[in-house]
Amino acid sequence: MKKEAYRITVLPGDGIGPEVITEAIRVLQQTAECANFKLHLDYRLVGGAAIDNYETPLPMETLQACKVSDAVLLGAIGAPQYDNLPAAIRPEKGLLGLRAGLKLYANLRPAKVYPSLIQASSLKAELVNNIDILIVRELTGGIYFGEPRGIDDQAGGRGYNTMVYTRPEVERISRVAFEAAHKRGKRLCSVDKANVLEVSQFWRSVVIKMAAEYPDVELSHMYVDNAAMQLVRKPKQFDVIVTGNLFGDILSDEAAMLTGSLGMLPSASLGDGPGMFEPVHGSAPDIAGQNKANPIATIASAAMMLAYSCDRKQEAAIIEQAISQVLDEGTRTADIAAEGEPIISTSEMGHRIVEKVKELFHRKQE
Repeated sequence: MKKEAYRITVLPGDGIGPEVITEAIRVLQQTAECANFKLHLDYRLVGGAAIDNYETPLPMETLQACKVSDAVLLGAIGAPQYDNLPAAIRPEKGLLGLRAGLKLYANLRPAKVYPSLIQASSLKAELVNNIDILIVRELTGGIYFGEPRGIDDQAGGRGYNTMVYTRPEVERISRVAFEAAHKRGKRLCSVDKANVLEVSQFWRSVVIKMAAEYPDVELSHMYVDNAAMQLVRKPKQFDVIVTGNLFGDILSDEAAMLTGSLGMLPSASLGDGPGMFEPVHGSAPDIAGQNKANPIATIASAAMMLAYSCDRKQEAAIIEQAISQVLDEGTRTADIAAEGEPIISTSEMGHRIVEKVKELFHRKQE
């Protein structure tokens, strides 16, 4: 809902998270100043940073702050020094806890190629030119949350997880995907593994029933292994993809690489309360603290936040336009630079996008 002021819980997280969050906040603050609304920022700890200070990846005060905010902006989670901790208290549990605690059941990951970055893709230009794919991933069900799960010593030792989906879970994520397809190219591909998994057979049957409510949307189905192949063979055939938690985790990262870099792509996690917005990339500990990371994915996530949680679609569009124009001018961080192209820092990329936002608002007011 559009308001004069918004409370945003900011979770810088680990690795490059604080660096890219800093630039996203600079862009948001410039946008708020130009558009005459206010941001109340509440910084909290999650992931490894929270473990260091609270001995838990998700302190209760962090979750409570998120619940009473208008939206949550997250940097990144994870670092090698936490890899040997018990599974229950590793940084990633903080992220899963946020998704469950905020009831964020729909993850939206757009994969869109900026015209000036076609050469950064690992695929031929004709395959990726004008790509605009939206992957809708179910976020709080499936094998990541199913019970029973565990490791035991029976029969020499075994590990096990359970993939389970209920009808309401499939219906609500399908509705998000159908609504998105209705507003876009009116094509929805549901990805499953119905040839071998009963849970996928159930998933497919529910999606087919949901299709009756959207007669203008063309529904197709694809097995996940074929979908993974088709994403790199003929990506333009896809408009909106809907799939479960595990398959969506994999396919959305694959789709991200069509654009040339994980550092370019944002995501939104939506549910019945505050949405959470975060870059697709991880914490990149190998370059953390070096001012080398690409902040565009986080800045674009902030734009998605304005569009989805703050009803500020025009302001979000200006940020997206600013990103595109800065890239058109040849501005590159190391991850998207071609050989021989000049490389700029995280903070310089943020600065140039801030200046472009200011310029675009000024033009709008003339």
